[in-house]
Amino acid sequence: MTDPMIKSAWAALGGDPELLARLVSVERPTALISRLPVQRLARACVGTCALAAAELGALRAGLGAVPRAVVDDGAVATAFHSERVLRIDGRAPVTFAPLSRWWRASYGWVRTHANYPHHRLRLLGALGLPDGADPEDVQRLMLERSALEIEEAVYAAGGLAVALRTPGQWAAHPQGAEVALRPLVERAPIGAASARELPPLDGKSAPLLPAAGLRVLDLTRVLAGPVATRTLALLGADVLRVDGPGLPELADQHADTGFGKRSTTLELAADTKVLEELLASADVVVTGYRPGALDRFGLSPEALSERYPGLIVAQISAWGAYGPWGERRGFDSLVQVATGIAATEGSTMEPGALPAQALDHGSGYLMAAAVLRALGERSRDGRGRLVRLALARTAHWLTDEAGPDPSLGGPKYEEGVWLAERDSPLGKLRYARPPVSFTGGPADWTAPPVPWGSSAATWS
Repeated sequence: MTDPMIKSAWAALGGDPELLARLVSVERPTALISRLPVQRLARACVGTCALAAAELGALRAGLGAVPRAVVDDGAVATAFHSERVLRIDGRAPVTFAPLSRWWRASYGWVRTHANYPHHRLRLLGALGLPDGADPEDVQRLMLERSALEIEEAVYAAGGLAVALRTPGQWAAHPQGAEVALRPLVERAPIGAASARELPPLDGKSAPLLPAAGLRVLDLTRVLAGPVATRTLALLGADVLRVDGPGLPELADQHADTGFGKRSTTLELAADTKVLEELLASADVVVTGYRPGALDRFGLSPEALSERYPGLIVAQISAWGAYGPWGERRGFDSLVQVATGIAATEGSTMEPGALPAQALDHGSGYLMAAAVLRALGERSRDGRGRLVRLALARTAHWLTDEAGPDPSLGGPKYEEGVWLAERDSPLGKLRYARPPVSFTGGPADWTAPPVPWGSSAATWS
């Protein structure tokens, strides 16, 4: 019997329910242990992504039936920990900076995110502290204000801090109420019809790469967007990651999410000719900045679809492109705090967290699935598509719609089975193997990550 979370994810993607018979789940009882059904969420996101890949591959290769897709909890759980299991020449990655943590306030708890240097400086500035202040100084000032006061002060300074809320408090919050009204995956045709076509694939070639020959412009940051584009690269897409030269990606994060991609830098305001040349031959643009942040560069969905009919535009954000928090920055750890997840997973003594950055990873695989399905839909009517996801909406799915986690059977989860090693320009990497699997599909990325910003701003 198909898990209701898989059914709801596939329905949100607009998939044919009869195709769910082509998805096989291998359940393992100790993969992602949590009070909330995070293991079921992870399985649903990766499983529907694998099914969408198999569906598009069958369409392009002219196969008589969609290949069987398989989702294994072991592969999924390892992939959802990819930034934690990564090793670079034997070194474990740095996942959180010293000021990215929980703090006691005079009333309540607050969590901050300061992994990037500019976010750290804004946090310290909001508290009246100089760069280089230690956590003890920060904690002392945190105890002088309530969690909600700190949240507003830090956001006003352009930093990131979120007060702990219970599920009920989030449901009553204007942003929480707005999020609950939206679909899990927002999907809509956009722009005029075009003559864009998906070139056919040779169904006898191995592996079957559903996104082969397609070009994806990757304008994303940690972590959900890069997971989506990393998955599209696995499936054969030519993915070009673009960052501003003054905003380098965190080195360990880049190593984890850079598989199969190339990486370049552009000043979007100055390098307009190069940007337009890339856009003119792109099939997909994926953005992961806060809503509206890229509009001034002509990168809003409306502007893109007007200039390039048939383009697939995919956007992912923390809080959604609507409501009072629609223009706020955010990360998985902060969304867990606001939406009541941290309160649910914690205790009366302190807040908790999911066993993985599941909102990021889950939304990333759903985004990749949405892009794959949008490409198939475009082949029928020639129109581009706008697809949007929000980490807060994925959180609502987990907390309000999933239902209890049923008893799971099957073999025990062993992480090591799902790890691989390879040499790369960044050093010897140990990494999580891709969890997206279907008959005839790829088993690994064709290329390791390259140094950040080292690629030419051109398509392969």
